This record gives sequence, C-alpha cells and structure tokens, in this order.
Amino acid sequence: MAAAVRSATHDVAIVGGGHNALVAAAYLARAGRSVVVLERLDHVGGAAVSERPWAGIDARLSRYSYLVSLLPRRVIDDLGLRIDLTRRRYSSYTPDPADPSRGILVDTADAAATAASFARVTGGTTEAGRFAAFYDRIAPVARQLFPTVTAPLQRRSAVRDALGDAELWDDLFERPLGSVLRGALDTDIARGIALTDGLIGTFSSADDESLRQNRCFLYHVIGGGTGDWDVPVGGMGRVSGELERAAREAGADLRTNAAVTSISPDGEVSFEGAQGASTVHARLVLSGVGPAVLARLMGEQARPEDAPEGAQVKVNLLLRRLPRLRDTAVASEAAFAGTFHINETMSQLDAAFDAAAGGRIPEPLPAEIYCHSLTDPSILGPELRASGAQTLTLFGLQVPHRLVAGQDPDAARSALLAAAQRSLDSVLAEPIADVVFEAPDGTPCIEARTTADLEESLGMTAGDIFHGPLSWPWADDDAPLETPAERWGVQTAHARVLLCGSGARRGGAVSGLGGHNAAMAALELLS
Repeated sequence: MAAAVRSATHDVAIVGGGHNALVAAAYLARAGRSVVVLERLDHVGGAAVSERPWAGIDARLSRYSYLVSLLPRRVIDDLGLRIDLTRRRYSSYTPDPADPSRGILVDTADAAATAASFARVTGGTTEAGRFAAFYDRIAPVARQLFPTVTAPLQRRSAVRDALGDAELWDDLFERPLGSVLRGALDTDIARGIALTDGLIGTFSSADDESLRQNRCFLYHVIGGGTGDWDVPVGGMGRVSGELERAAREAGADLRTNAAVTSISPDGEVSFEGAQGASTVHARLVLSGVGPAVLARLMGEQARPEDAPEGAQVKVNLLLRRLPRLRDTAVASEAAFAGTFHINETMSQLDAAFDAAAGGRIPEPLPAEIYCHSLTDPSILGPELRASGAQTLTLFGLQVPHRLVAGQDPDAARSALLAAAQRSLDSVLAEPIADVVFEAPDGTPCIEARTTADLEESLGMTAGDIFHGPLSWPWADDDAPLETPAERWGVQTAHARVLLCGSGARRGGAVSGLGGHNAAMAALELLS
C-alpha cells in the first residue's frame, strides 16, 4: 500500500538547498517566519561544497564552485557568518601561446614587476599601461553598482545617469565587448586576459551582438566593489556550512533527501522523502532551482529565453608538487597562485567559439587554472602539506553543453579531459601527468566534471552554472515594478512563487544575492 500523504503548513517553503536557499532561509527564520527547505540530495550547499573526491586522500576540494566574489559583506554580517575570504596577491599569469618560455604575471602588489612582465611578452611597457588604464576606467562601475545589488532594482536610465559617463556606458552596455577591448588594448594576449571574464560559463564570442559576454564580464568585475575574486578559507564547504548553521540556529527546518515532485501556484509543494510522499503548504514558495526546473515542477513549458546551456568543463587535480614552467623568470608559486590563463588570447577564444559552434571540441582548449592550496593550505591534511602536495583546478571555456548532450558520458568526459591536458601541457615544461598524485589504489587523483555531470549530480539543466542567461542588474525603464517580487527581481508568473537562486535577476556565482533579495521580497509580501 502506498504511504499516506501528510501535510504541514509554513510561511515559506524553499525548493532546493543550495547556498542561495540557505541565505533566504536564514533571513526569513531570523525574522520569525516558519521556513522549510526541501533538498533532493543528502546534504545542503548545492554547488558550493567541499568534498573528498579520492578515497583515502585527505584533501577537501571545492569540487564545483571555487571562488567568491559577489557575496556582500552585508550578508556575512547580517547572518553572523564566521568565514574568512582571502585576497590573492597575484591576479593572473598568462604564458604566451606563441612562446611559452615567456608570460605576463599581473602582480597586484608590484606594478613595476607587472610592467616588466608585459614588456617581456609585448616588447615594451606601453601595453601594461593600457591594461591598467582600462581597469582604472571601469572601476567606477564596480563602485557604483555593487552597493545596489542588495537593494530594490534601479531603472536603467537612473543607473546610466548615476554613472555620469555616457561613453563608458556605451562601451560596456551598448557595444560588444570585443570592440571595446580592441579599442583599449593593442595585443591579442592582453585582450584575451580581459575577455575571459566575459566567458566564464558563458558560450559567446567577443563580438556577439546579444551582449551576453558583456553581462558576464560585468558580474565578474563588480564583485565587492573591486572585482577581486577571493578564496574562502576552508573551501566552499565552509561558506555553505556557515549558512546552514545560521539557518538552523534561526529555526529553519532543513530537510535533505526530499525530492520535490510538483509545485502548485497556490503554495502546495509535494515531495518524496524517507517516509514516502509528503506535501507541505506554504504562503509563499521560493525556488532555488533553475527556472527551467521550476517550470517542469509546475507542469509548464519553460520560456525559450530562459533556455539554459552551460559552457564549461571543470577538472580537479591533486599534485605531488607544482609543475615546472617553461618560463624560468616566473616562480610556479606565483604563476599558480592567481588565475593561470592557458591558450586564452582573444583570437584563440573566438576560434574556440567557432569550433564549438561547429560541433567540435576546441583545439587548443582555452582554460584557466588556479591552486587553492597555495592560498589556503588548510584544505589539505598535515601529511599532504608536509609532502609539498598542491591542488589544481582547471576551468575550460567555450565548451557548450551541446558538445556532450546525448553522448556517452564516459567518452565525452574522457575526450574533454584529454583536450584539457593537451592544452595545459602545451605551456608547461613537463607533462601534468608526471606530477599528479596517486591514490592508495594507484589511480591518478584527477577528475573531470562536464555539464552533463552537473546536470546529473546537481540538477542544473544543461550544466548551466547561472541557471540560464544572465541579466543586467537593473530594470528596464518600462519594466513593471509594482510588486515586491518585481522590485527585487525575483518574480515569476505566479504571485506566490518567487525565484531565490541563480536564476533571479541578480543571481549567479556564489553571491547569496538571489537568496537575500527573495527573502526581502518575501518579508514584504508576508507583512
């Protein structure tokens, strides 16, 4: 006999237990609202988790999301989160694909060393000056926009007027990023360093008229009001762990192994739990899952404009030691401490887009890597630290989900991993395989996670880390802003169902913004 259906009543039911859901739950519970969070997996945190990928190895990797930029200090302070975010001294290192014995090291603590590094590759210091001037020029955008992301949406014209620089507005928000970078920078390699921020998880070319690359670029350069991307001490799991603590201590009911099966517009949420089928009734439902998943749970068709498509492959490695570089002028500890760009000149990035659009894995595969353990050794056990072992995270660009959709998962994963290794090896003085740590059973400590893997393990449709196309962090001048949900950018077609995840207007990345803004809208609606 089927299990009986049970019901309960809450002010808010939150579907999905990612970091945004936990932010929303903590805010709402602290305000005295009854909150239940329903998570399909056996743990909360979504993509912001730390895990041990290799049995018998004391290394806790940020397996999916791995850096923090957009999490406002306001959220940390409001919720009493005990987390430390560490700033990286080295912004990036970029070997010259034409001659990997030289590369550009951007050292935020030494402008002269950065200029000398540019000179080794470009033949003079002029490009270093242009590079610095470009980022100085866009710095006011970060200072103006970041404080607005935890407030009701401003109108587009109000944001433009507040910026007070019509030419800068046109360059960043009206023209494709490629044309802007060609005007600001002279070299293919410097343009590529800048362009990569517009392509993280986003399938686009430099000159895409849709400006999707511009929107991605904007989110990457406004974080914290500075654009810096920080390392969470203890890994991403520390961030979600603190959010879970804050939510539970505030009184939120967090339920894992609770797979939501349907949502009704009137606030009924059905799910399968350890004791069978259950239903909760809530005055409001907050969706931490992507809009495409929400549509399915509500028995609706997703809007074409919400169609998600991830565009990345992530490779996690544990190394016996850092690999040697072909560039003897730069220490490996410096090159790997920031973002290490591999085959990411502007022309290479656009050629990779063309290849992937034609159904081929790019060759070489543009990628960027960083070593979390150089900034935060605590993620490794004492024996690993003493041995000189280091983690390495590789993030491959221009790898749209269409390249793996419908393919044999193992074959697709192996093909992308091989492409990533070939690309990385092209700029190293030794094959990366020669320094990969081996688990007790003799297997190499290396794993690849494709968009199909993210869809399977995390429920992210098409492996899209943003849950769909990114939006500008403001409202159009003619957009309706009559309801709390509209004003906070979390509305759906249903008054009692709000977005609280990366699919919210200012969602995306490990920011907590979707959760914060949905909670603010919900508190207005529940008052």
